[in-house]
Amino acid sequence: MKILLLCCYLLVTLLRFSLDWLNLRHRQTAQRELPIAFAGKIDAERLEKSAAYALAGDKLGLIEGIFSVLLTLLFLFAGLLPWYDQLVARLSEGFILNGLLFFGLLTLLQLLLGIPFSLYRNFVLEERFGFNRMSFKLWLSDTLKSLLIGGLLFGLLAGGSLWLVAAAPQSWWLWVWGFWAGMSLFLLYLSPWLIEPLFFKFAPLAKPELEDGVRALLRKAGVHAGKVLQVDASKRSGHSNAYFTGIGKVKRVVLFDTLLEQLSDEELLAVLAHELGHWRCGHLRSRLLKSQILALASCWLAFTLLNSGWLPRLLGLQQLSFAGQVLLLGWLASLLGFFWTPISSWWSRKQERQADQFAIELIGSGQPLASGLVKLARENLSNLFPHPLYVAIYYSHPALVERVLWLEKRKKSSL
Repeated sequence: MKILLLCCYLLVTLLRFSLDWLNLRHRQTAQRELPIAFAGKIDAERLEKSAAYALAGDKLGLIEGIFSVLLTLLFLFAGLLPWYDQLVARLSEGFILNGLLFFGLLTLLQLLLGIPFSLYRNFVLEERFGFNRMSFKLWLSDTLKSLLIGGLLFGLLAGGSLWLVAAAPQSWWLWVWGFWAGMSLFLLYLSPWLIEPLFFKFAPLAKPELEDGVRALLRKAGVHAGKVLQVDASKRSGHSNAYFTGIGKVKRVVLFDTLLEQLSDEELLAVLAHELGHWRCGHLRSRLLKSQILALASCWLAFTLLNSGWLPRLLGLQQLSFAGQVLLLGWLASLLGFFWTPISSWWSRKQERQADQFAIELIGSGQPLASGLVKLARENLSNLFPHPLYVAIYYSHPALVERVLWLEKRKKSSL
């Protein structure tokens, strides 16, 4: 069984690397014919720079991927897991403490091993292409804050879950799911006003005329609650974006200050209309509901498999702690997740298209959004030529050129 499991892992790894290679080759050989919307905004020099940026990211991702695969092979298939499991058992007493130490040490080790990659990405790769605006002091501050917040949340979530497992051994799957669901909703409320401000400074829109346009757009969209804020993302990166977060009275649309610099007011309103489309189309609710149904099914399945007693035998072991079995189960889920990814990506692209359609109906044309997307592609050095199969499996948004073409057609049909 161990050999079969190893073969499955190597097969999935080979598929992942093959898709990366296919996407890389396609980007190098694709004919660079751009729609009219890109004319005069992205020239040959910018395309070459985008290709170089993507290639540099691919190389770093490849090194990280190989490093991760080697660690997985050593830990799961070279005998490190049972050794580590026994080490934690000697260092701790009690079910809850054992689990906290087991996962806590692994999480800390993973974070430490990721530091060199984070430093290289920020201060070499992003610096080389003009995106990094973060000082080492700010990077260190963000890292320490993340460690502190992550440690607190880990202790609360992992400790609470382990306590529920010990307290209700025959029904813990339902209690753990309820605990995680409640914490997820609580964090949706908590994050916008407590966690995110620890890293970013949020403020009302600085342009009064844009603020008026935003309020008019909100009324037209029928959105009666929520805030529209700008954030000082330029302190860390030259990349630009917009996102929505929170639920209820703390829900908000957030625009990067870099985005405000790069787009016209009309284009910004079109981007905002797209984000409002996610609200009005119920995408937040559907994503939350889907994730909770999946989490409930996962908890029940985990309960069933952990009680079966055969998980350790997958690695040829006689016994393995509860924490060790949970780790193995999570790793198996990540393998199966590779085959779920295309479905999740397709669903996400469908919702993005619906939000685009909502923006067109709200604004009256697809042109402002198309123009804004082209500018964002230019400023962010986006990959304009991904392989269609790579898009189908991994992309949460439609490929940019395809998306702009679709919006341009909607512009013509609205005239």
